[in-house]
Amino acid sequence: MSPATPAKPTAKSTEPWRQRLIRSLLYGRNVDRAAKARARVGLAILAFASIYALIGARLVMFAIGADAHGARRAAAQDVVATARPDIVDRNGAILATDVKAPSLFGEPRRIIDKDEAIELLTATVPDLDEAEVRERLSSRKGFVWLKREITPKQQQDIHKLGIPGIGFLRENKRVYPTGNEVAHLIGLVNIDNQGIAGMEKWLDNNGLADLHRAGFATDRLQKPIELSVDLRVEHALRDELLKAKEKFHAKAASGIISNVKTGEIVAMVSLPDFDPNNPKEAHDPDRINRLTTGVYEMGSTFKAFTLAMALDSGKINLNSMWDARGNLHYGKFTIHDSHMLGRFINTKEVFTYSSNIGAARIALGQGVEAHKAFLAKMGQLTRLRTELPESAAPLVPRHWGELNTVTIAFGQGLSVAPLQAVMGINALMNGGYLIPPTFLKRSEAEASAMAKRVIKPETSEKMRYLMRLNAEIGTAKKADVPGYYIGGKTGTSEKVINGRYAKKRVLNSFTAIMPSDDPKYQILVMLDEPQPLQETYGFITSGFNAVPTGGKVIARIAPLLGVEPRFDLPPSDRLILAASRTTQ
Repeated sequence: MSPATPAKPTAKSTEPWRQRLIRSLLYGRNVDRAAKARARVGLAILAFASIYALIGARLVMFAIGADAHGARRAAAQDVVATARPDIVDRNGAILATDVKAPSLFGEPRRIIDKDEAIELLTATVPDLDEAEVRERLSSRKGFVWLKREITPKQQQDIHKLGIPGIGFLRENKRVYPTGNEVAHLIGLVNIDNQGIAGMEKWLDNNGLADLHRAGFATDRLQKPIELSVDLRVEHALRDELLKAKEKFHAKAASGIISNVKTGEIVAMVSLPDFDPNNPKEAHDPDRINRLTTGVYEMGSTFKAFTLAMALDSGKINLNSMWDARGNLHYGKFTIHDSHMLGRFINTKEVFTYSSNIGAARIALGQGVEAHKAFLAKMGQLTRLRTELPESAAPLVPRHWGELNTVTIAFGQGLSVAPLQAVMGINALMNGGYLIPPTFLKRSEAEASAMAKRVIKPETSEKMRYLMRLNAEIGTAKKADVPGYYIGGKTGTSEKVINGRYAKKRVLNSFTAIMPSDDPKYQILVMLDEPQPLQETYGFITSGFNAVPTGGKVIARIAPLLGVEPRFDLPPSDRLILAASRTTQ
């Protein structure tokens, strides 16, 4: 037997133990190294592919990043900008609505060459202020407005420039299709579509601004706001007031048409007005709403309150007699009539002749406290609050004595907003109910629920009789449009200039009702500083300008309001007072 040959050493036996340990830790035991190598290569390929895919995705995001950010901004902006509901008149005609308009913005951090961008932008949009654009683009902000509400052509021209960091947002722009027609009533918004005057501001003050902030106000959630105004009547009133302002060279003209039974304001015009599509006009201090923001001495129209107070007390009647033989002297003051009658006159004549002396004596007979209490009850001594934010408090004497009662009796010494006087006259005509005026649609049932009785029904009947009598034989004859049985009262108030009453500078007013036997509407017309004409024989009193203007307004609006003409009606003493047991 041959001797045994020694065993050949294996690789494992000859490999140093340290290498075996490292190999075991890296690859494990009994592993196919060729398969492991292929796996490592695949893993490396996958890793490199993922890295390059990520780089590619980032490049794509950078390429479209501006549009994506703009889209997000636009979406957020739309939630706020589309939050203004349409405003419509009582028949559904649109008075205010939103349209989309592009606005130009910049992202200063993304603009490569600011000088080039500024040069190109100012060349394309000439009304851009170069210094302002440079200041904004030089900031370190991520977003700045460059110009709000640009035109579609400007947007197209800027887009063609391809300036990185310059983009557009679609914003809502408030537009007013009727222009000046209802300017003082509607008001306007600022550049951010927030209401700053009129009914637009009322919308924001009554929850719209809160919905904006919460992001809940969208077109889908909003219904149009229905106003009480009738655009057709508004146009007719404004047209006649424009003609009168020009004809009589008046400083201003204004008017209100009110529903006597509901307190709804059917039309309201104050000239000069403005175009809410051009907000700069609204800043003119002469373009205020004289009917709510201004307070004035209303002149002889206040005699209606004086007579209603006395008749309602039962202390006088329509046939009570008053001494108008001469001027009324009170201290160092003298009260006189424009046409001295030189005799005793009855209560009806105090109204139809518009006697200052007679009105003063009637008020004195009631007493200072009773006079003050009655006017307070009629809402004439406190600020009138309506939906319109713009309102003024009346100017009431601090110390109300007998002399104040004497002058206030015929419309001097107390200044109120014309809308305030309209509210009080409505109460005298509608059966004795004081109803707060409104610019929103309101039914008679809703009005009745908030009405407050202030005079007796029979007193209201007598006041309607006096108003009609004044159109038959008194100072309102020039407004007696056949078929509409109107009634009215004139007012000529001398303006206070440098602490003194100026006889040649007057504020004229005329308030009318139609029809007098069952009033539905009250019309107030006011002319500020009308000038004398040859056809007025040099006179500037209300009967020669405000009254005929009121007649023209009535002739135009009565058919629009559905008031049917009635002819051959009996005189006021037979038609209006026929149902009364007494004319006293």
